[in-house]
Amino acid sequence: MLKRLYDWMLEKAGHRHATRWLAGFSFTESSFFPIPPDVLLAPMCLAKPEKSFYYALICSVFSVLGALLGYAIGYFLFETIGIAILDFYGLADKFDSFAQSFNEQGWLVVLLAGFTPLPFKVVTIAAGSTAMPLYIMVIAAIISRSARFFIVAALLRFFGPPMKEWIDKNFALTTAVVGILFVGGFAAVRWLI
Repeated sequence: MLKRLYDWMLEKAGHRHATRWLAGFSFTESSFFPIPPDVLLAPMCLAKPEKSFYYALICSVFSVLGALLGYAIGYFLFETIGIAILDFYGLADKFDSFAQSFNEQGWLVVLLAGFTPLPFKVVTIAAGSTAMPLYIMVIAAIISRSARFFIVAALLRFFGPPMKEWIDKNFALTTAVVGILFVGGFAAVRWLI
């Protein structure tokens, strides 16, 4: 099922309303949709490299707006919609233990999840269900989602198709390493101050 959904998303990259599809996928992926917008972002950047950063901006803005929907689901509708989404991803059983420690390091979790292949929708729902301060979630989402999408866009704009093949093959590893370096930079700055 996910493979068909993935292929369907790839078809949208060539659609005359591809930018609208990109905005929609970016929004829904932050709250419930299973496939990240990178699937659409990459071919669009390759087709029109001069618009790569515009596409990254669309992903960033709509992803953060979608994070607000995820937060609202967790805050207002956790017992109905939130649990159903977690069940879909097979995470409902583990959610209670995750939620207990979430607010201690919640900003860091949002930052990492927005930047890595961790399911961002689970984190935005957790932020709402644990009543994380909304401004903290939004700031962490803006930083992490923008960094993620602009890095992908820059790599594709300047290095083209070979970079897309490399990213596709090593996506999880690449985003995890960059995420760790990104957070490590914050930790180093905090330690030095």
